[in-house]
Amino acid sequence: MHRFFVEKEQVIDEIIEINGTDVKHIKDVLRLKPEERIEIASDGITYTCEIESLFKDKIITRIIDKVKGVNESPVDIILYQGLAKGSKMDLIIQKCTEIGVKEFYPVATHRSVVKIKDIKKEQSKVERWNSIADEAAKQSKRDILPKVQNIISFDEMVGLLKDEDNIIVPYEDEKGNTIKGNLEGSRIKKIHLIIGPEGGFEPKEIEKLKLIGARIVTLGPRILRTETAGIVAATIILYELGDLGVI
Repeated sequence: MHRFFVEKEQVIDEIIEINGTDVKHIKDVLRLKPEERIEIASDGITYTCEIESLFKDKIITRIIDKVKGVNESPVDIILYQGLAKGSKMDLIIQKCTEIGVKEFYPVATHRSVVKIKDIKKEQSKVERWNSIADEAAKQSKRDILPKVQNIISFDEMVGLLKDEDNIIVPYEDEKGNTIKGNLEGSRIKKIHLIIGPEGGFEPKEIEKLKLIGARIVTLGPRILRTETAGIVAATIILYELGDLGVI
C-alpha cells in the first residue's frame, strides 16, 4: 500500500483528512479511487485507511486499523550537514532519510562552497529538501517524517549543542578514535552527528567543537566525500546501536 504522512491534528476520531500536494498525487498520479486502501503515518502510529471521498483540495479517509509504528530506530540521529553544492544535499537528505536519520540541520561553515544570502532562495531550498525527505520517508516506510530545519551558521550550531551530550564529528585528520570505540557497550538514545562540507572543517572549528565535548572520530583510512561521510557514519551508528542489520 502507498504511505502518506499527516499531522496528528488531521486525525479526528475515525476520519483522517489528507491535504496539500498529496491530494494531486493521489488523484492524478496514482489515480486511486474510493474504497481503495492506503497507509497513513502520524505521530508514530500507522493507520490502514480506506478512501471515502476525493475533492479538489482534500481527500477524506476512514480508519480501518491502526498499529504502533515499528519501522523507527531506537536511536535518534540528528544530522548537522555542512552545506554541499549541486545535488549533493539532495542525495544526503534522501539516503539518510532512508537509513533512519530523524532530523537535519544544514550548516554554513567557513569552507562551505555554497553561500546563500537571499532569504527567498534559502527558503526555496529548505522546502525542496523537505519534499525530498517526504518522498524518501514514504518509499522507505518510515513511521515519522524527518524535518529539514532552516540553514544555520557554524556558531549557531555550536550554540545549539553546547549543553548536549553525544556529539560525534568525523574528521579526516583524526587517526585513532572511532565511532565504534565511542559507542561500544553504551545505550545512547540520541546522537548529534556533524559532517563537514566539501572543503572539510578548519582546525579552529574542530577546536570549538572539542570545547563543547564533541568526540572527534575517524571513518577509516580513506577520505570520503561529504555526501558519503554522513551516510557511512549514520549507518555505523545505527548498526552499532539501532536496527540496521537486525530483524
